[in-house]
Amino acid sequence: MKRPPPLFLLRFLFLWPLLVVPALSQSPPQPKGFLVNCGSTDDLFTPDGLRWLADSSFVSAGSPRKLSLPGLLPVLSTLRSFPVRPGLPQPRKFCYVLRAGRGARYLIRTTYFYGSFDSPGGSGTPPVFDQIVDGTFWTTVNTTADYAAGVASYYEGVFRAKGMTMSVCVAENTYTTSDLFISALEMILLEDSVYNGTNFDEYAMGLIARSTFGSIGSSLRYPDDRFNRYWQPFSGSAHAMTSTHNISSSDFWNLPPAMIFNTALVADKAKPLVFQWPPNLLPSSSYYIALYFADTLPGSTRTFNVYVNDYSFQADLTVTSAGLVVFATQWFLSGLTTITLTPGSPLPPLISAGEVFGLFSIGNVTHTRDIIALEKIKKNIANPPSDWSGDPCMPEQYSWTGITCSNGSKIRVVALSFEYNNFTGPIPDLSKLKNLQKLHLQNNQLTGVIPPSLGNLNQLHELYLENNNLTGEIPRSLFREGLDFRYLPGNHLFAPPAN
Repeated sequence: MKRPPPLFLLRFLFLWPLLVVPALSQSPPQPKGFLVNCGSTDDLFTPDGLRWLADSSFVSAGSPRKLSLPGLLPVLSTLRSFPVRPGLPQPRKFCYVLRAGRGARYLIRTTYFYGSFDSPGGSGTPPVFDQIVDGTFWTTVNTTADYAAGVASYYEGVFRAKGMTMSVCVAENTYTTSDLFISALEMILLEDSVYNGTNFDEYAMGLIARSTFGSIGSSLRYPDDRFNRYWQPFSGSAHAMTSTHNISSSDFWNLPPAMIFNTALVADKAKPLVFQWPPNLLPSSSYYIALYFADTLPGSTRTFNVYVNDYSFQADLTVTSAGLVVFATQWFLSGLTTITLTPGSPLPPLISAGEVFGLFSIGNVTHTRDIIALEKIKKNIANPPSDWSGDPCMPEQYSWTGITCSNGSKIRVVALSFEYNNFTGPIPDLSKLKNLQKLHLQNNQLTGVIPPSLGNLNQLHELYLENNNLTGEIPRSLFREGLDFRYLPGNHLFAPPAN
């Protein structure tokens, strides 16, 4: 199987502890979008006041599971698992499908806590599998180290909706040996200004690190962060300072919570501030970097230079207690990253927070007409294949069972192979599948007549309908040169009268 570049095999620096983190004095607002408690049969209201939805209306496959480990956060006490069946000709994906606004930008977060759900003795190993959003491969999920440390893992990205729904999928890969699973899914609507320096027609963003500098403890969700982002404390060996600011986050494109400016890493007097962040090795690629600054002294001003790996990121930066952010939409990083702030004024340099995202290319999606046609087929047959969700054709190695698609700039369905499936009812309307070349429906239990519209599919050159319970007159248009049409034995059909 073809694998994307290794950039996307990144795991998060942030870990979600199993024990409840002490809440801030004010609960965060309910974000716009969906918070889905995977595997739960009822909505859940957590102590911080957030509502998590039961997942049955968003997914049609898999089995809900419950975990009964002591001290487990409520959202992590359930999960949904999806069966792995070795020996199938191609790997499968299983998708949550959520309503979206076409062209809107969403923060998507997936959370995983294995809990040995498939091993009663508690000695199981978490599966390794892929994540997909619409037709785009996102990253490989490997929670083994986190689970061994007693924590859950989460992955976060920013994607733009191409249609009226978005699909978030877990998928088998060559390393998957046991059932897939997911604990929670969040899809949060972002305002237009947030991360808007990225060309979301071509790229999506995968979070590498989001840190508040100078703070300690567990990861935080701030009550004034309307997007429910998690901020990881980062102290390092530098001096930390705290303050209370009256900063308006509306002045910042990325709308950070004002409370991230209440702490900072500060250099010693007349010395540069040097620290390694993010603390893990990064594959050679382009990254989105945003750095946040605010003077900790009311009415004060300080000036300094910002370097990333010894390259000038911002010269003569003047920081006041009002705060500011500087960012680069595509900055090359490789290996370890060093941030250096060199003084340009009597007051030493400082930094409040930072975000780093990896950029990865958006995959193609199936032509809208073909998606509509396949969704109609899905609604009109009993027990469709369990992997019929998400994009029908993309990513290429994860097309729906029985579906073959074309390559190129426009992804079209070119073959349907549904033989030996015990499908019942009439042949569905396939007239929108204009590029269909092969239709194999033999050895089912289909009834009714052959739709005349099949004769209008000019690209069709294989039509196999034998061994069903079809009746009536065969459309004359199906007796044409270049079409391999098979309808016997097993039907009660008759040819049209001669002209």
